[in-house]
Amino acid sequence: MRAGTYERLEIDERLEFGYFLTDGETRVLLHDSEITEPIEDKEFVDVFLYLDYESRLAATMKMPTLREGEYGWVEAMDAVDHMGVFVNIGLSKDALIANDILPEDRLIWPEKGDQLYCTMRITENGRFFARLASEDIISEKFVPATREVFNKSVSGHVYRHIEAGCFFISVEGYKGFIHSSQMTREPRLGELVEGRVIDVKEDGSINVSLLPRKQDAMSADAEKILDYMGLRNGAMPYWDKSDPEDIKERFGMSKAAFKRALGHLMKERRAYQENGWTYFTKEQ
Repeated sequence: MRAGTYERLEIDERLEFGYFLTDGETRVLLHDSEITEPIEDKEFVDVFLYLDYESRLAATMKMPTLREGEYGWVEAMDAVDHMGVFVNIGLSKDALIANDILPEDRLIWPEKGDQLYCTMRITENGRFFARLASEDIISEKFVPATREVFNKSVSGHVYRHIEAGCFFISVEGYKGFIHSSQMTREPRLGELVEGRVIDVKEDGSINVSLLPRKQDAMSADAEKILDYMGLRNGAMPYWDKSDPEDIKERFGMSKAAFKRALGHLMKERRAYQENGWTYFTKEQ
């Protein structure tokens, strides 16, 4: 018997904390915490073998969510420098995505909760490793998009980074690319991102932007202006005729974006201008 195999074993002995199972030659422990259904009246039990934290062969009735040669989504659990990222495969012991196949930039390593499309590899000494799906495997999962999705919102998980941007698979199965110019920061491997379809290619893949739509960007700019005015008791020495460089330095936005956001606030009667200053309305 070896780790990583599925076995039907005979119940050999009941212990205070579990059962010893045997294939007639070797005995392994099935701990109570690894039992998923009553087995008192059974002679044989279907189990999966693994190495416990002391490298001893052990049995579990829990079945891994990944099998060698098969692919599926797994959740990132913990990142360890100089090792990699551990992912949940449905067992009490996680599988490792080794650091040498993760991005060089530690900041875009998966964090807890991120989802990765992987298969499992079990070494000869019984260690569990998760292996990221290759581009060929992703292409098999890929569902071609139609022109109807243009300008629609999509969400999905990032599965690969390159210098120009990153690739992701949407929840519908569309393969998408996000150019670095269409993001405000680089998403993590496995991170769930939401964006807007800006192009549908002939092969059905899509280009996606993570930048906010104009109306959303204007709303964010307006909130930035309101936050700044709030820190100054509802008044600021900026208005729609202020110098563009002053606006850029203070708010990090172009004068055109500033004027749009300010116009939006005045249209909603949340602010007004007077003598080169902008003020909260009394309702504020």
